[in-house]
Amino acid sequence: MNARLSRLLSNSTLHVLLVVIAVVWLVPTVGLFVTSWRPRPDIFGSGWWTAFATLRFTAENYVEVFTAQGLGQNFLNSLAITLPGTILPVLIGALAAYGFAWLRFPGRDWIFLIVVGLLVVPIQMTFVPALQLASRLKLTHSLLGIWLVHTAYGLPFAIFLLRNFFAALPRDLIEAAKMDGASDLDVFGRIVLPLSVPAMASLTIFQFLWVWNDLLTALIYVQDPKLLPMTVGIAKLISTYGQEWHLLSAASFILMAVPLVIFFSLQRYFVQGILAGSVK
Repeated sequence: MNARLSRLLSNSTLHVLLVVIAVVWLVPTVGLFVTSWRPRPDIFGSGWWTAFATLRFTAENYVEVFTAQGLGQNFLNSLAITLPGTILPVLIGALAAYGFAWLRFPGRDWIFLIVVGLLVVPIQMTFVPALQLASRLKLTHSLLGIWLVHTAYGLPFAIFLLRNFFAALPRDLIEAAKMDGASDLDVFGRIVLPLSVPAMASLTIFQFLWVWNDLLTALIYVQDPKLLPMTVGIAKLISTYGQEWHLLSAASFILMAVPLVIFFSLQRYFVQGILAGSVK
């Protein structure tokens, strides 16, 4: 009885602690959301928590951000960059990971070690040669260049994560499929991918967040002002309207909202994907 009571109290304490941590983490997001709906005079006159007493809210901040400030086009550019920049490394990484996990070819382990070693190479070291190559191929004024860049930067982690998960799948299942006449492509599409949804979803979350929130890569490889993503648009908004908090808060929340939707849509796979391949 004492042991059960002690266990119950410890679990309750842990739950309370987790709730407190969650609330603390959510406060800045809630404050940003509330601020983005407040009129400009109210933002400068009082704290965001006082908005619940007055209940004065307006959508003009978002309208001005999307229309007058031109972030609507930047938002569409971010989607045009992020979707291919997420899908390409996930699909290519999955194919490569299957090859490293289940196909035998000369130098397989050494090549995989080289791929893993690329994880520790700072991407800043590649900016000069990669930009020179992109300029020679005339890719800096099109979305194709930034798609290829994000795919190249995302592939090492994608291959590392998915290879570990694929290698942990039951060998008997793969061998039975091949004995029934299934090709490697059939095994990959009909067996490996359906069993790897947690790892694929987790990788999709990571890659989407990296590409959507990217600023430095976009500044370097996207040189057409009409193709700049929202991160660059907000950076320019800060330099031009540094004291216009109603615009900055609305733009920042728009930038934050899409990753939140993606994360909560796939969050049930997140923990499973993080542990992918760690337990066989």
